Amino acid sequence: MAVNSDQATMELDISSLVEGYAQGYFLMAEESGELGWYSSRQRAVIPLDDRFRYPKSLRRVLNQNRFTTAINRDFWGVCEGCADRETTWISDDLKEIYWELHKAGWAHSFETWQGDELAGGILGIAIQGAFIGESMFYRIPDGSKVAMVCLVEHLRSRGFLLFDAQMQNPHLARFGSTVVKEKEYKKLLDQALSRYCEFI
Repeated sequence: MAVNSDQATMELDISSLVEGYAQGYFLMAEESGELGWYSSRQRAVIPLDDRFRYPKSLRRVLNQNRFTTAINRDFWGVCEGCADRETTWISDDLKEIYWELHKAGWAHSFETWQGDELAGGILGIAIQGAFIGESMFYRIPDGSKVAMVCLVEHLRSRGFLLFDAQMQNPHLARFGSTVVKEKEYKKLLDQALSRYCEFI
């Protein structure tokens, strides 16, 4: 992973923030709390075609209709949930940036609910036909997994071309995520940015 050389103090300039993501960068906070733009030589991508898969056990959960889904019902709650871990790169400043991007219509939360309780969710930024997943969390088992499946279905229905999951891990691999090199990622991103899509 490489940090962008321009690591000046982040300002709430929405157009510049969106442009940073559109160029393939993403924001992270250092342990000191300082924010910086990062890029990676490899990116994890969730397929939006028939390569997407999920465990059979999760199919049973989906069939039980234990969760309902919502978009932006509790955006700040999803930000808090994603940041609530022992080691986090989502600082208070970054949460505020997500909030401003949300108010401007760029950042969204895709949530699962069990009754009136937020069960889990995925935080991301939608630009044209690209959805850039920033983080996910759960409070009720299977909450984030159901969110992943339903989010993919939603992105498909809206015509999105790219679901960028940023960094690969075993959890994402269970959903068929693949790792692409930077050059291929930029090609996929450019294609997605050329397609007009609405997340909501």
